[in-house]
Amino acid sequence: MAYKDEQLNEEKVFKDPVHRYIHVKDRVIWDLIATPEFQRLRRIKQLGTTNLTFHGAEHSRFNHSLGVYEIVRRIINNFEDKPHWNKDERLLCLCAALLHDLGHGPFSHSFEKVFKLDHEYFTQAIIVNNTDVHTILERVSKGFSQKVADVIAKTYKDKLVVSLISSQIDADRMDYLQRDAYFTGVSYGHFDMERILRVMRPIDDQVVIKSSGMHAVEDYIMSRYQMYWQVYFHPVTRSAEVILSKILHRAKVLYETDYTFKLEPVHFISFFNENVVLNDYLKLDEAIVSYYFQVWQDEDDDILRDLCERFMNRRLFKYIEFNPDKQMNKWMELHKLFQEAGIDPDYYLEVDSSSDLPYDFYRPGEEEERLPIHLLMPNNELKELSRHSDIVESISGKKRTDHKLYFPADFLENLNEKDSSKKRIMELLYDQGANE
Repeated sequence: MAYKDEQLNEEKVFKDPVHRYIHVKDRVIWDLIATPEFQRLRRIKQLGTTNLTFHGAEHSRFNHSLGVYEIVRRIINNFEDKPHWNKDERLLCLCAALLHDLGHGPFSHSFEKVFKLDHEYFTQAIIVNNTDVHTILERVSKGFSQKVADVIAKTYKDKLVVSLISSQIDADRMDYLQRDAYFTGVSYGHFDMERILRVMRPIDDQVVIKSSGMHAVEDYIMSRYQMYWQVYFHPVTRSAEVILSKILHRAKVLYETDYTFKLEPVHFISFFNENVVLNDYLKLDEAIVSYYFQVWQDEDDDILRDLCERFMNRRLFKYIEFNPDKQMNKWMELHKLFQEAGIDPDYYLEVDSSSDLPYDFYRPGEEEERLPIHLLMPNNELKELSRHSDIVESISGKKRTDHKLYFPADFLENLNEKDSSKKRIMELLYDQGANE
């Protein structure tokens, strides 16, 4: 029997808090899960610093990746007897679903921003280069690893396959909304996934939804909207991300100025030098990063030491609402006053912005084109969702943005009352209130 068709003697299951059970029968999937590259995802949190806000948010990219695989497995099972579905794409879909987040680094997006990295690039690099994952995929057939990478890169020729992993209603989103809601303890991310899976239908280049399932999709989109603003963009989590970014920036600056670390940051050197190779990337996980943050609390550099103490002990920055378009004069004055008070504004004064577009219709040629969700009407006509749903129409194409100004309130409180900067800083910051 060809490797691609090989089945386990007995179906394996993972007990899962979201999907109850995750089922594995294909030898290829079982072997991929066992690789070092996939097992590494156990050491990458799904939600980065969110556990400093919602203490239950300790779940990993490993959990999520299995969940996305399971949803795609269920979708494919439902598609087996449907027209337009190519059964030969089954294993490709399952592998792409399982491996779609393989390249995430420690603390994910915050880490990427500091070192100008792209997790999707590293996901594809792990798949097509000399790794255990690559070896297994090539056993399926020569060039199969590139097909999996193409699906994840959204360049694969069969757009229906791509849409299962990446679209406005895909397995990735359906898993992380429910999983993140479960582990954070909030109710916003819950929706009727079983109903959505039942009304999904494959057509030539995308998945569509039977019109009878419209209300389940409305619930899904509103769940996503609420999760972004109540969980993913929570200002306390963003405060932790600001401090995390500042730690990494400070360590990089110190390295570039020949500072002598008490513990040489060997795991970071290629990142500091911006010549990261795949092996270096795979060796760095959140356990390693947290270890450095722990020992850097004893560094001689005051800024690095303080920032690490804040992160490790959850002494986060406070924040106020801030509009960079209208309050740049305030920002510039605060920057100058912080310097005069001996507080380095490069590390202790930061504007952080978050924005989200919960649903959009097709806008050809625009950045990040989004294929809309289509409803399959009883007469087999396709109708774009927002044209049929008043709820979705009300939020379509509407990008919401939020800005916060972060600062260390304890530093300001400890300033000498006679310091002329203190009073003015307090006026500028607290005229609209600082929040926990």
